[in-house]
Amino acid sequence: MGVSALKWQGWLVGLVVLAGMLVFAPLGLYVWASGEGPAEPPEVPPGAAVDDVRVTSCRVDPVGRRVVAGVDVTGRVPGVSAYLVTVEFRESAEPEPGGRAAQALARIPGVARGATEHAEVVGPVWPAAKVPWCGVAGAEFGPTPSAGTP
Repeated sequence: MGVSALKWQGWLVGLVVLAGMLVFAPLGLYVWASGEGPAEPPEVPPGAAVDDVRVTSCRVDPVGRRVVAGVDVTGRVPGVSAYLVTVEFRESAEPEPGGRAAQALARIPGVARGATEHAEVVGPVWPAAKVPWCGVAGAEFGPTPSAGTP
């Protein structure tokens, strides 16, 4: 092979590479641009987590005289969620004007869509002659963190 034959082979390789780029680069850009990004979580109106939470029981523990509320959470968003529920303890269902009610938090992780999880929330020491009222003061949810996340 002479020098001119090698020269033409180099040009031929260069032209084949250029043709490949002209054909496949637009195709790659098209696939990249038309691809869907990560799925957005469904829009849930603010305060919707409260609708997922229900107080199922409200009793005074006879040993410690503390109020114990049973709470059920039913997941309704896709995926698995963790709920942070604020339970309020009062003497009546109607709040006292200007009064402050005792509250306690419950963290309920791993609530799947359509599943119901139960938790018990322990409140303050309760007077012997009073009957407690327990209710949901607030609730929030978010994705359950993975096992490696602190």
